[in-house]
Amino acid sequence: MRAAQYVRMSTEHQKYSTENQAEAIAAYAARRGFEIVRTYEDAGKSGLRLDGRAGLQKLIADVKDGAADFEAILVYDISRWGRFQDSDESAYYEFIRREAGIAVHYCAEQFENDGSLSATVIKSMKRAMAGEYSRELSAKVFAGQCRLITLGYRQGGPAGYGLRRQLVDEHGVPKAILSRGEHKSFQTDRVVLTPGPPEEVEVVRRLYRLFVLQQRSETEIAAQLNAEGLVTDRGQPWTRATVHQVLTNEKYIGNNVFNRSSFKLKTKRVTNTPDMWVRRNGAFPGIVEADFFEAAQRIIRARSARFTDDELLAKLAQVLQSKGALSGVIIDEFEDMPSSSVYRHRFGSLLQAYQLIGYSPDRDYRYIEANRAIRAMHPDIMAAVLAGFSDIDDVVVSEEDGLVTINDEFTASIVIARCQETPAGGLRWKIRLDQGLRPDITIAVRMQPGNADIRDYYLLPWLEYGVDPSLRLAPENGVLLDTFRFGTLDAFYDLARRTELAAA
Repeated sequence: MRAAQYVRMSTEHQKYSTENQAEAIAAYAARRGFEIVRTYEDAGKSGLRLDGRAGLQKLIADVKDGAADFEAILVYDISRWGRFQDSDESAYYEFIRREAGIAVHYCAEQFENDGSLSATVIKSMKRAMAGEYSRELSAKVFAGQCRLITLGYRQGGPAGYGLRRQLVDEHGVPKAILSRGEHKSFQTDRVVLTPGPPEEVEVVRRLYRLFVLQQRSETEIAAQLNAEGLVTDRGQPWTRATVHQVLTNEKYIGNNVFNRSSFKLKTKRVTNTPDMWVRRNGAFPGIVEADFFEAAQRIIRARSARFTDDELLAKLAQVLQSKGALSGVIIDEFEDMPSSSVYRHRFGSLLQAYQLIGYSPDRDYRYIEANRAIRAMHPDIMAAVLAGFSDIDDVVVSEEDGLVTINDEFTASIVIARCQETPAGGLRWKIRLDQGLRPDITIAVRMQPGNADIRDYYLLPWLEYGVDPSLRLAPENGVLLDTFRFGTLDAFYDLARRTELAAA
């Protein structure tokens, strides 16, 4: 009987290598009279979902399209078929084959693949156990991360202005200050935060005094710092957002906070409530007094009073009367005014808010709304990228201010390239690399026409393209650029996988 074999490895155990699976399947085939005529393989792929498993997707497509030239499918065991969190999903993919007259045989399981009651019961239990394994592994990894947080160690990400990353050994003995882009070299090493240069520490403290004592706004503080020629830790001018980040991050009073958001087991990223956060107060030396920090939080909370729609529109009309025009920048810089993001969230867009007060901009701002929609996708795409690491063993991933740190060894950032149509009908994409983050790898996400779906990805190394902050792409760009083009992010995840080295 002609048969196809399906093998999958997610690097969780050496016993599950595709070679070992193929060997066991070959022995099963020889005993049962199968001839293996085709192989479908997913090497280094998660079994949690069908996404990213090109081998299993091709197998399903061949069966559905009637292109299967075999009568059976041989799989090592149920966990190789998948560790789906819904056991019914695993059964569904098997049912598709059986409906087409193709049976699935699990070669290393202790039950016969004969459809008997006992085999059906055991198979259902094994499917549930395969999913439970991933849940238990996720819980263990999360518990390990939480333990490191409570011990006072930092889980990746840049230190921030006024702070530095301090490398320590397993006994807590300081080793070196890590510069941007540098990472630990031993698994037993840990990273903590320590005060940065005295001049930066003084700037942070002065920033709090300006906000709390002199009642300066974030915009005014940013303007003053820029006028003095000061730049952020990324070498960029200060903005309202960067000042606000310094005013609200607990690391400046020495607290270590983790689990503000979750994206476990490839589920959708969620924002956790404060009672779910994991924290260690006083983990690092604080550079801001706790009283100043709490005073800043009270001011920010009081300023966040909720306005009705009519009140928001009345304030917007007041700005229009004062300035004679409206824009996001004008709204953000106007004192005692809700931010432009409040109007976008409440009314759907700034243009719709403008229309409600009878204001029509002279220019066509539709491209602004398109860019806003692209920016709105960024958190979901970031969450999807981070979720791809959830089932890779011994990988610690963190994200802060758009910079993703993997294993404290290399960094990545994500940019989304909007698809634009030229007057001649061609397609173009403009990619801007972040000169402030300076990631080791930039994941450039190219969108399809209409900018609703992802077309492909470019994994651009900083050493190769960091000199030129802007790239303009066509559908095809030649070997020098398209060498870095991929249909999925599997190649990116492969960079984070650990390789077990045999002893010489």
